[in-house]
Amino acid sequence: MKYWVGVTDNRWFSNLQDKGLDEVNFWQPSATPLFKRPPAGMPFLFKLKRPYNHIAGGGFYVTTSVLPLHLAWEVFGEKNGASSLAEFSKMVGALRGHDLSRDVGCTVLANPFFFPQNQWLEKPPEWSPNIVRGKHYDTGEFSGAFIWRHFREVMETQAKEDSPQGDAEILGGYGEEKTYQPRIGQSSFRVMVTDAYRRRCAMTGENTLVTLEAAHIKPFAQEKKHDVRNGLLLRADFHRLFDTGLVGIDPDYKIRISPKIHELYFNGKAYYRLDGKELTVLPHEAELKPDREKLDWHMQHCFQAS
Repeated sequence: MKYWVGVTDNRWFSNLQDKGLDEVNFWQPSATPLFKRPPAGMPFLFKLKRPYNHIAGGGFYVTTSVLPLHLAWEVFGEKNGASSLAEFSKMVGALRGHDLSRDVGCTVLANPFFFPQNQWLEKPPEWSPNIVRGKHYDTGEFSGAFIWRHFREVMETQAKEDSPQGDAEILGGYGEEKTYQPRIGQSSFRVMVTDAYRRRCAMTGENTLVTLEAAHIKPFAQEKKHDVRNGLLLRADFHRLFDTGLVGIDPDYKIRISPKIHELYFNGKAYYRLDGKELTVLPHEAELKPDREKLDWHMQHCFQAS
């Protein structure tokens, strides 16, 4: 099994270690990705900088993206390892200036874990001081097996302490042969839906990123999980209309506009011209396209047909 050990900002680590968050943004001040896109669930360990120089925790890879600094704060908030936009800007700006529109590389990690200092692992002897971003390890090699064995044992011990009956899913994910399937959080959902729709509104094609929002087809309160196929990238006004049932999408991916818009607001020409038209943007990958059954559910239970 391959995994990544990333050089970690010490302030980022200390700001996050007691938060108990379901996901974090391991950001980079450059839009250049840390690595080629790996499989979801790849372990990602945190290697602290001097004076610590220890591997002290980790998480599981979900996705990567590039966002303007201000939008990265809007999407992730304190999951960026900062308590405010000003602090986040300062952390990034220490390396390249205070420009909130500049792009930030985002590596989203699920189920992060932060170990107490007595369980940290000293960096491997072959770790070069020239490594500034991180490196891959493989459990099929000596160093890779040694590092992962240490953290697997710590994680298994903690999991058993937290749940005496054992958590089969988590424990299985920590093994060397099984792949962990990360649970997608709200921030991950927004990033993944945004990229699946190529940063354009599914209905209008609008690509002004700050106006676009990730909408759930079937409300999260009923699904209890975030799934890209239960998502749509919509301009903010269409998001609100969709959530209130004044706009729908039928299982054939055609837009439906409710007559209630005119009845309630005596207007809506900008919306009615889209009635019956096919979606402007859909994900290229079949496995990311909106679930037709969920669209039908929305039409049956939410859309105000009359």
